[in-house]
Amino acid sequence: MATSDGPARRALRYLNSPRNLAGLGGGAVGVGLHYLGLGGDLWLGVAAALYGVGALVAPGRGPAGPGGPEGSDGPNGPRSREGAGTPDDPEGGSPEPVPQPVPVPQPVPAPAPQPDPELEALAAYLDTVPLPPSAGVDGLLTALREAGPGPVTERIVRHRLPLAVAGYLRARTWQPWAGADAPDPAAELGREVVLLSAELA
Repeated sequence: MATSDGPARRALRYLNSPRNLAGLGGGAVGVGLHYLGLGGDLWLGVAAALYGVGALVAPGRGPAGPGGPEGSDGPNGPRSREGAGTPDDPEGGSPEPVPQPVPVPQPVPAPAPQPDPELEALAAYLDTVPLPPSAGVDGLLTALREAGPGPVTERIVRHRLPLAVAGYLRARTWQPWAGADAPDPAAELGREVVLLSAELA
């Protein structure tokens, strides 16, 4: 009498099957696409869909037959025909299959953070402006790149720093007509840069 496979053995057979391994590879590709910023908010569905595609296109172990769900072959390969059951040994003398470890896909390394296009555009513009080195604008740009995206960085890049530079240029233009007690435009810009740097700390 043939013994039926239990749920645990069927699960082990599927985990060891080419379909599951191909599905795991497809799922790992979906996770990699998410880390590359290509999956969007639906990355989990993309990974699941790639797993399904991999499991569908992978070849199975063989057609079903009277020997079990996978056909007459065992989970570790074809069963020997010479020992395939006799009146004295209906089981054919085949040893119990040893469960094989399931390969675990390697984690995909996180991609390097992409530069902020608005920050880089502002930096390119400031390279064309005659700013005093003592104001520390270059150091502020470096700190903004290290801080990464965020509400504080966005506010400085979009509003605060452009306004400070515009004020410096305007004050420098009118400096020949300003009085002797007028504030130094470079010093004013330097004080504003110090305040902006403190907000990033």
